[in-house]
Amino acid sequence: MPLQRWRELADRLAQRIESEGLAPGSRMPTTAELMAEGESKPSIERAYRELVERGLVVRKPRVGTVVRNRARVRVPLSRYGSVLRPGGDKGPWETATASVGLDGSVVTLSVECVAATAAIASLLEVEPGSPVVRRHRHAVADGDVVQIQEAFYPADLAAAAGLDQPAKITGGVLSAMTAAGLDPQSADETVAARPPTKAEALELGVGERVPVLCIERVVRSRGGQVLELLRVVGVADRVELHYGGLPLTGGVA
Repeated sequence: MPLQRWRELADRLAQRIESEGLAPGSRMPTTAELMAEGESKPSIERAYRELVERGLVVRKPRVGTVVRNRARVRVPLSRYGSVLRPGGDKGPWETATASVGLDGSVVTLSVECVAATAAIASLLEVEPGSPVVRRHRHAVADGDVVQIQEAFYPADLAAAAGLDQPAKITGGVLSAMTAAGLDPQSADETVAARPPTKAEALELGVGERVPVLCIERVVRSRGGQVLELLRVVGVADRVELHYGGLPLTGGVA
């Protein structure tokens, strides 16, 4: 197929999305409609694959090709402090999505007890091979998977806070830890960006050229014990991390 033809079509459809401000979920022209305008089927298929890779559209079974939702979730540093108290019904992700008018939820996919690898054991400060509880979950906003989350806990601490059960943790993990007397007090967080793997792109429903943010968080108690290791892979254009109120002293270059 002529390279210029499918690229011109992709650019024209992308311009339509941007210039007309098409709302998320808006249906894009079908293959039949574009063929009636003189486009070839191979050009149409290649153009839509390009728009998926750019992160502009998604292809949904029984629905067709629709404009992708790119509404951002503003995730502030203060998200932890607001959910430490037991009794609330929203965790950090649900609180952040609600603040920007999105319907957010955390869906637990699996909970299992596994032997800690050397890397996981080092971060949790336990012996390699020690039993740890792994929770695999999705952070969802308006029906879209925005983050893949994988959390690890020393098995005894997970049992104390009820984190070894498959049920949803109402109010969030930090609230459950506080209720169990584990006293979560500090978190170290590292953020990096990269392209997604094929498996991550499939799980997140995005093209492989849409970058992801990788967040690694280690939560400690007041006494310094590691309570949680959380690894997040999230779509970069759907999340804003805000680190307000940081000190400007202490050797910052």
